[in-house]
Amino acid sequence: MFPIDNFFRAASLWPHRAAVEIDGPDGRRVISYKALATMARAVGAGMQAIDPTPQSRVGICGYNSFEHLLGWLGCFAAGKVWVPLNPRNGCDELDRIIDLTQPSIIVFDADCGEKFSATTAHLICGKGTDPSADHQMQDIITNFDGAAPQTHDLSLDDLQAIKFTSGSSGMPKGVMQSYRVWNSCIASMLVSFQFDQADRHLIAAPMTHGANTMILPVFTVGGTQLFAHDSGPSAIIKAIEDLQASIVYVPPTMVYMMLADKALATADMSSLRHFVIGGAAIRPDMVAAAMPKFNYALETCFGQTEVPQIAICMRAAEWQDPQNYASTGRATMLTKIGIMDAGGNFLGPDEMGEIVLAGDLVMKGYYKMPDKTAETIIDGWLHTGDIGYIDARGYVFIKDRIRDVVVTGGFNVYPSDVEAVLGQHPDVRECVVFGVADDKWGEAVHAAVELHEGAVGDAAALIGYVKQHLDSVKAPKAVHIADALPRSAVGKVLRREAKRQFTAN
Repeated sequence: MFPIDNFFRAASLWPHRAAVEIDGPDGRRVISYKALATMARAVGAGMQAIDPTPQSRVGICGYNSFEHLLGWLGCFAAGKVWVPLNPRNGCDELDRIIDLTQPSIIVFDADCGEKFSATTAHLICGKGTDPSADHQMQDIITNFDGAAPQTHDLSLDDLQAIKFTSGSSGMPKGVMQSYRVWNSCIASMLVSFQFDQADRHLIAAPMTHGANTMILPVFTVGGTQLFAHDSGPSAIIKAIEDLQASIVYVPPTMVYMMLADKALATADMSSLRHFVIGGAAIRPDMVAAAMPKFNYALETCFGQTEVPQIAICMRAAEWQDPQNYASTGRATMLTKIGIMDAGGNFLGPDEMGEIVLAGDLVMKGYYKMPDKTAETIIDGWLHTGDIGYIDARGYVFIKDRIRDVVVTGGFNVYPSDVEAVLGQHPDVRECVVFGVADDKWGEAVHAAVELHEGAVGDAAALIGYVKQHLDSVKAPKAVHIADALPRSAVGKVLRREAKRQFTAN
């Protein structure tokens, strides 16, 4: 059984249930499972008519929309390999991805036509119309109405997706995710979060990233996907209330913005059952602050593109325990977790080392990078590059990326420890800590901060605040006040870009 079969199974069991609800500027639109399955099969059949080759690549470049979802389902139904093309990334990066994977088809929004350069791929315009497109998605749906794509004799170890994660060098690494990985992700999501038919998933984070991992699990149990017409913090708050969303996945940065938004004070968040934080670690103090604001539904999961999303999970009831505020949870089904030292030896409870993962969630490898794959997966264990520890109860505490640890005056300083304190200062909205080469200390601790609206930043006062709460060796030697911290295409604060930006001189 392949991942897409879970959706078609749901469509046969609950044909008249709402599969998708769209809250757009022209009103509310509801699409049933039966209607969505018919359209998805038509798109899949149309893609096979363009390129009948099994496992050929389909790039999708679009923002969150129903058409994006339809192209995604059609790609899977056709037995093709999905290559997400995040339109928030630069043209150069998308061109590198396209050049490496050579998709035969690219589905794109009309407003994303300039996001990538000219290509030999067949272009399908999903949302809107574009005269440069070879096909309009609506025409494919009409022309192939009632058709179904041919099924191919594929293995669970064949590819479902090539998703890209960029390293500090800027060279994108294509993570090969097999059908087995996706099935494991679906099963782990359902067991960990216990989604059911009543769940309504607001697709808020980009579908090219973490939000997509929630879609098939919700479809599997007959739940509903929700689309709103905006993705800012106020709009997400409003959509949760208006659409009665029970599941939302967002990165920590969005949580901070939502907490600072005045609309939250009067909003009704009672529909929330799973307010899932992922993509990066949230500050421990924010867990306590956010719980009562979001119906005590705050949960978290940890993974990497190489081990997607749900290797570790923390449910809301567990996260209300203060001793778990700094934890990401415990290992999920089908995943093994360990802590290794630099020599590859497993460590015991509370001993700090590299987090390693094994199991069916682990990627097949990096696309066309066998040497990098061999460096990352050793004896079946994927080396995450994250440093942390597991306590005696099995809870995982992630400190930082190994290469981000600051060694100052012979002491290891974990940026997350400093950020956890600095972020509690009432003037600080968000912060990032990094090491800078220093003749005296080897490395000096620096911080960059983004302040709340109306706050007046005082670097000396912020340094003093950290010294009051931590050993002085961990206090920043300098604090850089920023109008806005540098962020990735999905809103994650970029530590190494902040270091480059604020210490360039």
